[in-house]
Amino acid sequence: MSTNHTPEYISHPLLKEGVVERRRFQIAIAREARKESLMVVLPTGLGKTTIALFVLINRLAKGKILFLAPTRPLVEQHSAFLNDVLNINPSVIQMFTGNVLADKRAKLWDDAKVVVSTPQIIENDLLSNRINLSAVSLIIFDECHRAVGNYSYVYIAEKYAEQAIEPLVLGMTASPGSDKEKIMEICISLGVKKVESRTEYDTDVAPYIHKKEIEWRTLDVPVAIKKQKRILDAVLDERIGELQKLGFIRKRRGKDVTKKELLELREILTVQLASQKHADLYKALSLQAEVLKIKHAIDLIETQGIFAVNRYFGRLKNEALSKDGSKAAKRLLRDDRFVDAMRMAASYEGEHPKLNAVIQILRDEFRVNPNTRIIVFTNYRDTAEMIISGLQDRNSEEEGIRAVKFIGQASKAEDKGLKQKEQVEIITKFKAGDYNVLVATSVAEEGLDIPATDLVIFYEPIPSAIRSIQRKGRTARKKVGKVIVLIAKGTKDEAYYWLSRSKEREMQKRISEMRMIEIETEKAVTETDQNKTGNKEDEDQSRITDFEDMELKLTIFVDPRETRAGIARFLQKAGVDLKLQNLEIGDYIVSDKVCIERKTVTDFLDTLINKRRNLFEQIHRMKNEYEKPLLVIEGDSIYGQRNVHPNVVRAVMASIALDYSVPIIQTRDAADTASLIYVIAKREQMPNKTEVNPHGKKPTASLKEQQEYFVSALSNIGIMTTRKLLAKFKTIERIMAASKEELMEVENVGDKTAEHIKKVFSTEYNG
Repeated sequence: MSTNHTPEYISHPLLKEGVVERRRFQIAIAREARKESLMVVLPTGLGKTTIALFVLINRLAKGKILFLAPTRPLVEQHSAFLNDVLNINPSVIQMFTGNVLADKRAKLWDDAKVVVSTPQIIENDLLSNRINLSAVSLIIFDECHRAVGNYSYVYIAEKYAEQAIEPLVLGMTASPGSDKEKIMEICISLGVKKVESRTEYDTDVAPYIHKKEIEWRTLDVPVAIKKQKRILDAVLDERIGELQKLGFIRKRRGKDVTKKELLELREILTVQLASQKHADLYKALSLQAEVLKIKHAIDLIETQGIFAVNRYFGRLKNEALSKDGSKAAKRLLRDDRFVDAMRMAASYEGEHPKLNAVIQILRDEFRVNPNTRIIVFTNYRDTAEMIISGLQDRNSEEEGIRAVKFIGQASKAEDKGLKQKEQVEIITKFKAGDYNVLVATSVAEEGLDIPATDLVIFYEPIPSAIRSIQRKGRTARKKVGKVIVLIAKGTKDEAYYWLSRSKEREMQKRISEMRMIEIETEKAVTETDQNKTGNKEDEDQSRITDFEDMELKLTIFVDPRETRAGIARFLQKAGVDLKLQNLEIGDYIVSDKVCIERKTVTDFLDTLINKRRNLFEQIHRMKNEYEKPLLVIEGDSIYGQRNVHPNVVRAVMASIALDYSVPIIQTRDAADTASLIYVIAKREQMPNKTEVNPHGKKPTASLKEQQEYFVSALSNIGIMTTRKLLAKFKTIERIMAASKEELMEVENVGDKTAEHIKKVFSTEYNG
């Protein structure tokens, strides 16, 4: 592939001179995107954002542009790019993230010409009727392969089709997947009529492609590690044998039983336990959990290393010793062979050869080119930690290797994630050269503006075509690049290697097929899966909209965290006026008397086994604040899941209903829950058309409760902050007289909250 071309730059009144290179294939795709809604599939590094820019400047005169990206770092990246290249007033380019207060967004939206935002923000503003999309001439969906199921992209595209006069959609992705139905679902969800794709082998792309060498490096697993694996294999085969005797798995070796089969078995057992309580079912469920844990330990030993498996064994031991730990963990820790494997791993002084391979590759690369940039990808945080520790132990900084761990946001007990701000800081330092090696999990695969990388190392192959393509796309963006994939011989690494290659070829085939046809959205919905999609949506909506008094306007307060459940969407379609507000108590408030706490079956059971979540505290607070609290449990099969005994579930539900006098209603799904909330809101609001107040107040409220109610309602702050204010100042009168600085001395009262309190107490009433 040739890279010999003289750069030419686009000249346009809306573009700064000499900043956007002219590439024929980008212009050709943008030309098609201006004609009709389109999904562009292009390998990472070939300029999907530049194509979006060309369509944007074409549509800017026709209305507002909405540019959506799934994460805050991506939003910041796109916003910075537009400010760097567009020759327009920067004030008309607005960036919406969680840092921008909801009350300010409506005004910013009205004044902006371009809004770059996370989809959750736009969904919440649409649900609250804070904005509408009628003036939007183009929506750009970055990483559009996410537009499936209940993701915000799907809802936004639906509202756009309803509200816009001349809707135009541009979806962008490097890898939509290998499944034809999945690709079709994305197109239908977004209202896309056509797919435009390019690969590095297309003639109009080849001049801009840099060579990418891919090396598959196989490594032998040490004998000592194989011995540990054999012990675990024996334990696994025994457990599989027990499941076979119970009649739940056909006869074969444990290693041949897949994770998918085991997860399907759990679903089957859960369903059966809902209708019959039999000792064999409980035993099988515990065995299934043990098998999953053993297989995970084997995978770690084979493909990750001793460090990772010892970390896992430590977590398993803590779980077994915990009072609320699973029976599966406790049984494994009573198995002498499993304990022997744990001891062998703990006493083993070596490490998996992959670690030495990674370190040697890094040394060789930096010896040749000290200015190189490298990403090491791994599936597990423990492995990332091991690689960083291994480099530190070998004084790698003396050899010019400055490595940093780059992981996601989620945190567990001893495993602290990185906040988005920290992620952005690391990438900035990687660009600057403060770090030159990222040891990253999947968080670095998608979207982020990571600079030109000379080498990408896969610590293990991955079976996902999307993720594999995204990882490989991190190199050869501006110059020749290289990919090295490490494979442990005789392990699942080899299977994943073949699976990944097969899926990538299949995805390219599917994309090429779809490029040849135009997608008729309405026809596609009907023909692809009418029973699954169309009929289901009609049925769901009929369950909430089939009421005789639809002309009457209901108001419901909803916690923004609930919007992902889809219930708010159903309620809005039914004509409800939604008020999205952070609620300290409950999820939905339909009157000053009725507060509803919604939990899925999984969430409900998690509150019973997770010490950090106190269900009874939630119920107690709801009962104290509202005259008519209600608990809704959504989903089927509440019994037999999460290793929680049915009698425990029954006892908890009995206590909530009898000791706290809080009713419990079970619903089937999100649409069923929405229907229930609608009916309750109608009962509460329609007879006397009472206004909804999100602050509960029982008729028999004590003086203390009335004081709390007064402050929390008046200053629109949470009950916990209200109590801290009253605890410090003792009386409402003193709160009213306090200065802004004195108010800010109270925990959780920041500059904006203090300013708001002063404004409410001191501003003249404008009747």
